[in-house]
Amino acid sequence: MDRITKITLAVFLYGLAASFIVHAEDPYLFYTWNVSYGTLSPLGVPQQVILINGGFPGPRINGTSNNNVVVNVFNNLDEPLLFTWNGIQQRKNSWQEGLLGTNCPIAPGTNYTYRFQVKDQIGSYYYYPSTALHRAAGGFGPLTVVSRDLIPVPFDAPEADYTIMAGDWYSKSHASLRKLLDSGRSLGRPDGVLINGKRGKGDGSDEPMFTMIPGKTYRYRICNVGMKNSLNFRFQGHTMKLVEIEGSHTVQNVYDSLDVHLGQCISVLVTADKEPKDYYFVASIRFTKQVLTSTATIRYTTGKGPASPELPPAPVGWAWSLNQFRSFRWNLTASAARPNPQGSYHYGQINITRTIKFVNSVGDADGKLRYAVNGVSHVDSETPLKLAEYFGVADKVFKYNIIQDEPAASVTDKNHPITLAPNVVNATFRNFVEIIFENHEKSVQSWHLAGYSFFAVAIEPGTWTPEKRKNYNLLDAISRNTIHVYPKSWAAVMLTLDNAGMWHLRSTLLERQYLGQQLYFSVLSPNYSLRDEYNIPDNDLLCGIVKDLPKPKPYSI
Repeated sequence: MDRITKITLAVFLYGLAASFIVHAEDPYLFYTWNVSYGTLSPLGVPQQVILINGGFPGPRINGTSNNNVVVNVFNNLDEPLLFTWNGIQQRKNSWQEGLLGTNCPIAPGTNYTYRFQVKDQIGSYYYYPSTALHRAAGGFGPLTVVSRDLIPVPFDAPEADYTIMAGDWYSKSHASLRKLLDSGRSLGRPDGVLINGKRGKGDGSDEPMFTMIPGKTYRYRICNVGMKNSLNFRFQGHTMKLVEIEGSHTVQNVYDSLDVHLGQCISVLVTADKEPKDYYFVASIRFTKQVLTSTATIRYTTGKGPASPELPPAPVGWAWSLNQFRSFRWNLTASAARPNPQGSYHYGQINITRTIKFVNSVGDADGKLRYAVNGVSHVDSETPLKLAEYFGVADKVFKYNIIQDEPAASVTDKNHPITLAPNVVNATFRNFVEIIFENHEKSVQSWHLAGYSFFAVAIEPGTWTPEKRKNYNLLDAISRNTIHVYPKSWAAVMLTLDNAGMWHLRSTLLERQYLGQQLYFSVLSPNYSLRDEYNIPDNDLLCGIVKDLPKPKPYSI
């Protein structure tokens, strides 16, 4: 029995025992990932790609609400590695978030086992490597959570459930792209768009990626896993019925095409009710002068004939996209996992205790390109912020609240200085907060908040003022984890900070995130109780100044 098999067996037995002793009602799912480099040519040029168990994209994690997920990661790269679980709330468990602010990275040639529960969640998500610029080399894959059998879903079971991981892509290696950013330059334009790791030629020569039986309905889970651009998706000759956005069932409107911004995932139903032949699924970049497009072939099982070479056009302008956002509504009659805390879906009746405005900006520090939030460009410390706080040495690693809830208007000025530092906002446990994202730039921005779902109550052009609250959707805004902001516009979200831990707010634009457009929320429970937060895992990696410190006294009930 080799080393990997022994470790995997041990993890399985540990989890099996735990499932009977602690979580007998919640099944366990076990995965073993061997992460390595490989050479592929997604855009026709050989390049280094990150593979998981030899595949690109990585394997699908397919669970049911409240399942416990155990992923044993073997790092066969030549650099430290972490994975983050985009959209999984990690209730009481930021220990498993997989970011440099929460975890020490997995050293080359070693392994680490993640353990988390998809508590009170359903929906479409994805994972990706969060260290260095590894996401530019792949390593991402789908993570889906379906409802338990006892919970009715507001649509009939589809014939099949397909996943689409699509995004812009660069033909340069992640190491070359990282050197560009480290030298103070921008990544520039991407070189193409990939759909499940491939760029379709759209000339009838591609093998079908999906098949459909005439008369049957299929669920397509679509995620924008790119690095820089929003994408528009459409099915040649078919409409899409939107049924889910990032874990929330939606009012089932029908669309010819849908904009999906960086970091976002949606689910649509497509019925095979057209002439039996081939059709194209189309993905194209939005809001840029250079429009890059890729296709995937969908084949009817009884079909005869190639897809038409005439692709359906994408919409023009972001005003169309804004109107589409306003059409998204939460399905309040659907039975499904609700966001925590239970009852918060009556968010329009909860008093706001704090308003925080985040303004993105670009500038330079020490002569190099940096991106900032309220004038501060985040820098990861050698000691993860979560560990420094837990071990009581936070004052030696970072300072709280170096940004203000209401930034100065000058933070977007070209001459405004950018501060390089760990950026940590101290938040009060269980406060109901309003967060405003203001975008003074000419490009579309996108933000993701780990550990929570929030209510996306408004996006509007211009500058936010308190009077804008009269335009909020306070009834059926989508509960989600990613929000985009159009050029010269603002977006507002509302949420209850009830999930204790250290939680990441980040730009989903990889270049901006890598160069500092991110921060952490420290949400401490005053009770230090297992009711609010789990203890540090026994297998947690330690590094930096806490490496040799004794562990603090564990939390108790």
